[in-house]
Amino acid sequence: MSTDTAPAAPDTTSASGAASVSGTAPVLDAASGPGTASGPGAAGTAPVLDAASGSGTAPGPGSGIVSGPGTAPGPAPAPTSQGPRRPRMAGRAPARPAPGAAVHSVSAATAALLGLVGLGALLHEPVLIPPLAASAALVHCAPALPLAQPRSVVVGHLLGAGAGYAVAAAASGSAWAAALAAGVTLALTTLARTPHSPACATAVVVVLQAPAAGRFVPLLLGSTVLLVLTACAASRVRRAAPKYPAYWW
Repeated sequence: MSTDTAPAAPDTTSASGAASVSGTAPVLDAASGPGTASGPGAAGTAPVLDAASGSGTAPGPGSGIVSGPGTAPGPAPAPTSQGPRRPRMAGRAPARPAPGAAVHSVSAATAALLGLVGLGALLHEPVLIPPLAASAALVHCAPALPLAQPRSVVVGHLLGAGAGYAVAAAASGSAWAAALAAGVTLALTTLARTPHSPACATAVVVVLQAPAAGRFVPLLLGSTVLLVLTACAASRVRRAAPKYPAYWW
């Protein structure tokens, strides 16, 4: 019986000059050819394919492989994601409203103010325009703010009128008294949970102009209610407009 003896494999040397180690698994390196040993200390290690060859994984820490030239570098740091850069002068102000929304708000506020001017002219009380103009700007251009809700608009102006008449009765109708009445109004509206900055202007008007309370207060009440109702109706004319009010009381 004849016995076939396999020929011994020839000893090969890589292009980099490193001899193959007997009994070791092949380690593929990017610089050397396929099947050649790469670097000392490779005995008894599992096959490792260099990342530059397009397959396999690069040797990691603790694998017993001495990394030589041509091994894959470590993972690159993840790029930091940055949002779009805004101009320096832009600030943090809200974006401009859509043209349709701006036209709707401005036209509704102007129409309400023109109606109040006509009412004041009929009753010979034009002093309502300064505070109510500020209120109209709030309810039509910022309808979601607490300052623009019906509770704040109606009760805030009434508290301002009351503070104005009280300060005017205790002091003369001077600018100092008007400033004091505005401060008292601010305190009252804060305590009553009806913040409405235009109410301070109502107190100033009462101190400086001294309108008759019997005619001024009912007119003020009716004007604020009318302002709230017109804002409520205007918010339902345009479908995309925010609904007003957010709450009534």
